[in-house]
Amino acid sequence: MDKTNACCEKHKHRDEQEYKKLIHRLNRVEGQIRGVKKMVEEERYCVDILTQVSAIQAALNAFNKELLSNHIQTCVVEDIKKGDSAVVDELCITIQKLMK
Repeated sequence: MDKTNACCEKHKHRDEQEYKKLIHRLNRVEGQIRGVKKMVEEERYCVDILTQVSAIQAALNAFNKELLSNHIQTCVVEDIKKGDSAVVDELCITIQKLMK
């Protein structure tokens, strides 16, 4: 990690349930990606691979929805309660990036 950015890097402690849920989703995506790699190595039919890639995209979208919801309910709410309205601008920028 670049030491010049270490002071500005944000962190969020997640409770055990949220952590496990997110990691579980990521592990499933990781497995799906390994499956697609194997399909390419085995010279599987293009449409079959594309179908699996579509499933991976859906799984990543589900992960993003979960994480975004958690972010709004915790980080954003907490910052607004502290009087930090800049978090709303950050949230809007984040949503715009996700919707590309």
